[in-house]
Amino acid sequence: MKSFKADYVFPVCADPIKNGIVTVDDFGKIISVSENAPTGVKLGQIEQLKGIICPGFINTHCHLELSHLKGKLSLGGGLINFIKEIQALRAADASEISAAAEKADQEMYENGIVAVGDISNSNATIPVKAKSKIHYHTFVETFSFLPGKAQEVFDKALSLLSEFKPQSCSITPHAPYSVSKELFKLLKKYCETGRNLISIHNQECDDENKLYRYRLGGFIELYEHFGMDISHFKSQARNSLQSIIPLLTNKQDILMVHNTCTNLKDIYFIKRFDRKVHFCFCPGANLYIEKKLPKVELFVDQGFNLTLGTDSLASNTKLCILNEMRILQEKFSSLSTGRLIEWATINGAKYLGLDDEKGTLEAGKTPGLNLVTGLDGLKITANTKVKRLV
Repeated sequence: MKSFKADYVFPVCADPIKNGIVTVDDFGKIISVSENAPTGVKLGQIEQLKGIICPGFINTHCHLELSHLKGKLSLGGGLINFIKEIQALRAADASEISAAAEKADQEMYENGIVAVGDISNSNATIPVKAKSKIHYHTFVETFSFLPGKAQEVFDKALSLLSEFKPQSCSITPHAPYSVSKELFKLLKKYCETGRNLISIHNQECDDENKLYRYRLGGFIELYEHFGMDISHFKSQARNSLQSIIPLLTNKQDILMVHNTCTNLKDIYFIKRFDRKVHFCFCPGANLYIEKKLPKVELFVDQGFNLTLGTDSLASNTKLCILNEMRILQEKFSSLSTGRLIEWATINGAKYLGLDDEKGTLEAGKTPGLNLVTGLDGLKITANTKVKRLV
């Protein structure tokens, strides 16, 4: 057994415990969470720590296979330019992609991340995930804005999905601007057959909404850049999120990622539909690409499950959930550390279906233990760090 005592223990499922003690067995399973030492453990056997002990972090949005692009893409160039650069630069030697992915996996482990929802367009990360100490759920991404290619790209995604099995995985649409109605229909039909988590990039820039409302904006130029004929597409006179919600399944949990340009009308629109919607914020990537953050305060207390992600090293400087929490608290001072810890732990675990073993400090669970230090009271600062205890 190992016992740790800290200034505060945040079980997440209960109120914070001042001078709390967490005891785990040799396999990381929680034995007790209490104000007092468990029976048989002497005070001298308890490791005394400064800071907060909380469960391991859940990263609900990452692209491990893009780790080799760290520092190679323009900072603040906007999503349209980012997409062009990704397509031009993502190809690389298999050994380079694998080595960068392994390094990124280790970085996340050291930063106290215990589970990841990871987007994949290739089989490059299968070996890395197979031997990782982190739990991965892979979202095999499918996209084509051309109706005639829907079946072809869907079949390719199914083939890739079979390569990832028996690892935890599902098939998912990429984004409103890159998935045709025909492809959405194939995905919706597939989601009737069994559990298939959905994770979709949502409203990352104003141009996405301009495309759907007016058939204007940067995506028109982007399609021309890639030689795509989108004469079939008709504007919907409403934002992209409102346009695609009816096309999504009500049988599966759906994670809307980024939400940089989501507004209150969009949020209220979702509530009119029977859809299991969660939201993920990736502030580090939002600032890297668009120099803009979502209106996070609009989402608070609306009844949705809110989670955190890092996105990829192509669009972020580090894979660290604590850093995402720091950015949010700096920009939205009303967000307490306690609330952000919930977003970083149990909320992500609920979405990924891991809440029976991760996300809270409860006897019998194996959530991982993080020590968060360098706080100002309970506020996250530039000096705040995370250390993995278990």
